[in-house]
Amino acid sequence: MRVLVVEDERALADAIVRGLRKRGMAVDVAYDGDAGHEAAFVTRYDVVVLDRDLPGMHGDQICAELAASGTLTRVLMLTASDTVADRVAGLGLGADDYLPKPFAFDELVARVQALGRRATPAAPPVLQVGDVVIDPARRVVTRAGAPVDLTNKEFGVLSELVKARGAVVSSEELLERVWDANTDPFTTIVRVTVRTLRRKLGDPPLIDTVVGAGYRVVGL
Repeated sequence: MRVLVVEDERALADAIVRGLRKRGMAVDVAYDGDAGHEAAFVTRYDVVVLDRDLPGMHGDQICAELAASGTLTRVLMLTASDTVADRVAGLGLGADDYLPKPFAFDELVARVQALGRRATPAAPPVLQVGDVVIDPARRVVTRAGAPVDLTNKEFGVLSELVKARGAVVSSEELLERVWDANTDPFTTIVRVTVRTLRRKLGDPPLIDTVVGAGYRVVGL
């Protein structure tokens, strides 16, 4: 899942980013409204965690423009105010959810995960290709009933390939969906991750390389 955090309180923003990354999400951060607006319209995020009161472009305007664009990106709006009027106003602008500060981090994670599921086309709760079973909710993968120990990035790559239902997914698309904006676009990390993933999954091979195009899951 790709997430953008737009929050001008740097300590809070960085804490959210660290926490979401530990949960296996690819997370970018912007510390003001102008940078957040640019990022939100350059990259397709599943969820934008958006502070309402931002320097530069106000969070309300960013939210309204995202809603008007028709994007599948979901918006979780944060605010220091917990009045009913503020919640109604935020949701009226097109926010998908609303969380007042201070908040419990586990609640933030749960809300982001729920919104992320709504940001992509519906998929079965458990994905299966042959004898490989992927449980996104528990982040568990098994092959022929035996557990396969994957890193967060390996799990992300496998999930993206399986969700493509046999279509080719390019390295650039995997880099955008699984890693964050700090990753070097010329890195070989996707190729290395796919190679390790193939080794861990074992035989028969599940992932096929389409020369010059990307990767796809065979058997779908």
